[in-house]
Amino acid sequence: MENGSSLFRLRPLGCLLAVPVILALVGCQGVSSSSKQTTVSNPVAGQLAVTPTTMSFGNVAVGGNSVKQGTLTAGSSDIEVTTAAWNGQGYSLSGISFPATVPAGQSIPFSVTFAPQTAGSTPGSIAFHSNATNSPTMETLTGSGTQQSQPSQHSVALSWDPSTSQVIGYNVYRRIGSSGSYTKLNTSVNATTSFTDNSVQSGQTYDYVTTAVDSSNVESAYSNQATATIP
Repeated sequence: MENGSSLFRLRPLGCLLAVPVILALVGCQGVSSSSKQTTVSNPVAGQLAVTPTTMSFGNVAVGGNSVKQGTLTAGSSDIEVTTAAWNGQGYSLSGISFPATVPAGQSIPFSVTFAPQTAGSTPGSIAFHSNATNSPTMETLTGSGTQQSQPSQHSVALSWDPSTSQVIGYNVYRRIGSSGSYTKLNTSVNATTSFTDNSVQSGQTYDYVTTAVDSSNVESAYSNQATATIP
């Protein structure tokens, strides 16, 4: 994108404010199962229950991960879980080794990790295969990958001609939009006739003015205004 520049004159001290606006945009899947799905919440003799029956991860940033816990519960007889198969991109099972025996009336834990690699909703499921009468016991998985917002990669470069008066430097002020008060951007007097504002955000319009500062730290009135709109 070609940068434009505008010249603005400081009213009291004859300084020129040139404002070229720089808008640089610096701005795995497991084995699936085709078996009939079966879930129970209160297992009877010979059955296996998984809790929760639906494990929801909500929104997870792409490149990040979320881990949730589940349990397998046997009814009134021991259940041997021989293996588990899962599908759905980004989901993985851990915290349990196969074969695993679930004692009668007791539970054993497991963990599921969701690590999305792309944005969007990602359904999945886990099938626990066992000697239970309701094998495979199914757990539904839901989650969505979300893109993290990127920091602003725009900046506004300001420059102006030096004051014709005897000064020690300049202050740079900015406001958002066409109304409201100006806020000084530099923490100390700017000794040069240029300044770069790296704190702008996309979609905003900013007004800039400068003042000249003499050796007694007296500021001039505001210069003419320069405006930058960030794409």
